[in-house]
Amino acid sequence: AIMSDSEDRSDIGTHRLNTPKQTLEDAYAEPDNCLEIDVVNPETHDLGKKRFTDYEVKMKTNLPIFKIRETSVRRRYSDFEWLKAELERTSKIVVPPLPGKALKRQLPFRSDDGIYEEGFIEERRSGLEGFINKIAGHPLAQNEKCLHMFLCDPILDKKYVPGKIR
Repeated sequence: AIMSDSEDRSDIGTHRLNTPKQTLEDAYAEPDNCLEIDVVNPETHDLGKKRFTDYEVKMKTNLPIFKIRETSVRRRYSDFEWLKAELERTSKIVVPPLPGKALKRQLPFRSDDGIYEEGFIEERRSGLEGFINKIAGHPLAQNEKCLHMFLCDPILDKKYVPGKIR
């Protein structure tokens, strides 16, 4: 039987509707532009008179601009301050605020553990996580070398030459 044009076209129309069912695997696959950063596992280090807390910064992404899909580095509060200052200096983005410096907590002769107290560390961790996710999700920040270094380089070279990543 010879099909007329009109029959042929209607067939194409219904054919389009028969898309394959979404599998569970597809439903839970990561989206095309996935970028998740977790700030976890705070550790307080005692180096003689110097005491500081650092955090694990873990990134999972499939954004093409990031050469590495999964990273894990340790960063302290001052590293986040460095990143904020670098972005303010080298990019046009409005950088969100960091969680506060907690200067009162650093005064001597406190009855508690000051900035090394668990509750404070958790509060700061959560604030740093919000901060880095806001920044890393910004398309202009994603082109900045300092952000890539912050997320990917085990040791931050703060004498780096700023630049754009394409």
